[in-house]
Formats: sequence, structure tokens, C-alpha cells
Amino acid sequence: MYKVLLLPGDGIGPEVIAQARKVLAFLADDCGLDVEVEQALIGGSAYEQCADPLPEETLGRARAADAVLLGAVGGPRFDHIERELRPEKGLLRLRSALGLFANLRPAILYPDLAGASSLKAERVTGLDIMIVRELTGGLYFGEPRGIHRLEGDIRKGVNTLEYDENEIERIAHAAFRIAQHRDKRLCSVDKANVLEVSELWREVVERVHREYPEVSLSHMYVDNAAMQLVREPNQFDVVLTENMFGDILSDIAAMLTGSIGMLPSASLNEENRGLYEPVHGSAPDIAGKDEANPLAAILSVAMMLRYSLDAPQLADRVDQAVQQVISQGLRTPDIVYSARQCIGTQEMGDSVVRALSEQSLD
Repeated sequence: MYKVLLLPGDGIGPEVIAQARKVLAFLADDCGLDVEVEQALIGGSAYEQCADPLPEETLGRARAADAVLLGAVGGPRFDHIERELRPEKGLLRLRSALGLFANLRPAILYPDLAGASSLKAERVTGLDIMIVRELTGGLYFGEPRGIHRLEGDIRKGVNTLEYDENEIERIAHAAFRIAQHRDKRLCSVDKANVLEVSELWREVVERVHREYPEVSLSHMYVDNAAMQLVREPNQFDVVLTENMFGDILSDIAAMLTGSIGMLPSASLNEENRGLYEPVHGSAPDIAGKDEANPLAAILSVAMMLRYSLDAPQLADRVDQAVQQVISQGLRTPDIVYSARQCIGTQEMGDSVVRALSEQSLD
């Protein structure tokens, strides 16, 4: 039996995780998935109840789980509290504690959503990019960091960008292995013309590439990569990059697919235990309105089945069910771009379960 921990979090997190839970329940009841599901607190909701965005109980359950499914953390009402106690800090601590160094963010355009993309349909048709982002190093974790007061009452902010060779090697291996099972093209994104860290990054990626001769390797500066994503996105297959660059580029790629509400993600450690989450954030402006798109959370379940629960066939079924509801013209507000049937969060979750049920009948 696999153990799955649900962390609904804040904002729309509980709404979309509730729909993902429906999918897990169907797979357990009707498809033989042997899974035990628990739930715990994280982020702002955890701070409000436990004065800690990552309570020890949550961390213990996460360490014992085979996979963690997260909704979202954060929101404006938590911006006033001490930085170390903000919801986002809980998520960063969880990633670090579980050793989740490899963040996988697919950007796939469903044919029926080409009209919802921020680019013309002919630019994005066939889009299928996997961004592999290093997740436990770089500016978000480097020391020293902080805001310091200098002479004359001037304040200075400090963050440290650092990577060692081992950190770069392991994320490069992960990216090359993924590229082996795709179109065998990998683009490593850095800023080697001005950053010494990027010089080392490029050198180590080149060295690791020797072990994967069947994969073609190219390099691109991050500013050019951002431009190329909106100029000619189909030139990319697998994109490998460091933490902050990956954070930015994956959000750019999100808009090419029609909505950030469509994008799942996986964050894996060396044993393929992972944290799975939609990339859309907490969206407090629509929380509680039954407007949030749950498909990214449901597609995160598919990634969880594929990478951590050893159930690739069930992952395919979930992917196909999402494709089916999109093909039927069902839309949450974020992906309505023409005369389509607009439905709410709960109905979209029910529609995916219904599509899964119809597969079973077939």
C-alpha cells in the first residue's frame, strides 16, 4: 500500500485538492489502486492553527509518505507576519527536508485550448515542453542572506547564489534521463556570460552529457530563453535550469498553454518520492467561489501515479480523462475563450471522474 499525504493549504488549495481526492478515491475503489490517504496542515492555515507554516506533525507525515499532494500556500493576509513564519517558508522547508531537488514542470498544449494561448495558434500547436528546475539550491537557499543596516541608517539586502558540482550533476542526470524518453533534445539555460556559478553549471552539464551521447545538448542564456519561449516555443523539448531561472521560465511557459490553471508539477528526491502540486498558486481573489480550475491538481495526481506510485497505466487514464473533458468543451472560467460550456470547480472534478468511469465501461 502506498501512503499519500494531502496538504490542501490556502486559498483555492482546499477546493482543487478536494477534486483531486475524488480522482484518487475512484482509482482506489474502481481501478485497484492500493493507497492510503491522509491530510495535514501547511502554509497560512497551519500558521493560524499552530503558529508554524510547517508543523512537526505535518513534516513527520510527509517523511513517512510515498507522495505528497499540495494545493497552494500563501495570500496577502499573511504578508504582515514575520518572514520566517510566512506560508512560503513552510513550503521551502518541506522541499529542503524531503530533499526534493528535481522539479519537473511540463507545459503541454491541449489542441482544443490553442485559442486560449497567449500566442497565435500556429505558434503553439503541438507544444510539449518539460522544464527541469533545480529546486533546493541557488538564491532561494544560499547563505548569507537577509536585510542588514549599514552606517548612515542605510539598509542592504543580501542573497547568495551558489551551487556545488554535486548539486549540478544530480539535476543534470535527472534532466538527461527524462530527455532520453522524449525527443532526446536538452537545452541548458544559464547566464554564463556574467555569472561564475553559471560558468560552473555549464561546465558540469557538458561533462554529464558525455554519459548521454544520444541526447543533443544546447546552451542558452536565460534572457534569450525567455524571448525564445514566446517567439518559437516548439524549438524546446527538455529545458534544464537552476532554481530562480526555472521559476520564471516555467511561468512564462504556463501562459503558452492557455492557463496556469492547467499545469501540474512534480518535485522529486533521489528515491523518486515526491511532492506534487499545481503551479497556479493560492488565487485568493477567487477562493470559495467555485471558479478555480482543478485540472492542474488532477494532472498532478497523474504525475504522482507515474513517478512515485508505479502506476503509469492509471496515469495515462487520468491524462486521457482530462483530455476528454476538454474535448467535450467543458471549461472553468480561466480557459473560456469562446462559446464553450463554463462550469465550476466541483463540476469539473465530477466530469473527470465521469470520464474515468466511462473508460471503465469501455
